[in-house]
Amino acid sequence: MFRNQYDTDVTTWSPAGRLFQVEYAMEAVKQGSAAIGLRSKTHIVLGCVNKANSELSSHQKKIFKVDDHIGVAIAGLTADGRVLSRYMRNECINYSFTYESPLPVGRLVVQLADKAQVCTQRSWKRPYGVGLLVAGLDESGAHLYYNCPSGNYFEYQAFAIGSRSQAAKTYLERRFENFADSSRDDLVKDALMAIRETLQGETLKSSICTVAVVGVGEPFHILDLETVQQMIDAFEIVGEQEGPAAEPDAAAAADQGGSTEEGVAPMDI
Repeated sequence: MFRNQYDTDVTTWSPAGRLFQVEYAMEAVKQGSAAIGLRSKTHIVLGCVNKANSELSSHQKKIFKVDDHIGVAIAGLTADGRVLSRYMRNECINYSFTYESPLPVGRLVVQLADKAQVCTQRSWKRPYGVGLLVAGLDESGAHLYYNCPSGNYFEYQAFAIGSRSQAAKTYLERRFENFADSSRDDLVKDALMAIRETLQGETLKSSICTVAVVGVGEPFHILDLETVQQMIDAFEIVGEQEGPAAEPDAAAAADQGGSTEEGVAPMDI
């Protein structure tokens, strides 16, 4: 993307029918660290990659609890994510006080999308530079939504946003048909596997990822580091066993006189 005469104001249309300021906000989501969500019939799991600005600083919080039955994971501008999560928390409190029942997830997502849409139609405002994965459980079942800075929202079985999220999407697309009947632990395993896909060779450790769960009989909560590390070790997803398994295949190809580089998928996605 580059500057042009149609991107100085969020309310200015280009001749091609585009709002460049909104597209720039959507680009900010792609620059944030990856966030992942997937759901079954009874549980929803959120995961994110923790990135620190330097070795001397702590990482920004990327997963927020909204209510006992709702949580969000964000990618993009963290400050905007905090403001929107606080708005969602207030909406849940007001609804619960008025109606003495939990706020339906779909209604909250629509309110959030309406709030984001207003910023695309006011010249004195800017779009929120953050994407939100909203996980929730209500009377109609488990839900996973993605809220876009443009004001659009979509419901997914599984989804990933942020930098290098395409690798996670590829993994989720291969596995999503099994998610509906998956157990809680299997969902967490798949979330960790998808997170590992976004690391591009970096070793997956509990210190660089956060996982949260909400489900039937289980309020929204973030798993502690020890639990996540035990799951990583138990599922053997660190990748230590993949190296030895690949060597015999390369040796077999060499014996056949073929080139090991032909037909190999590119590593940089």
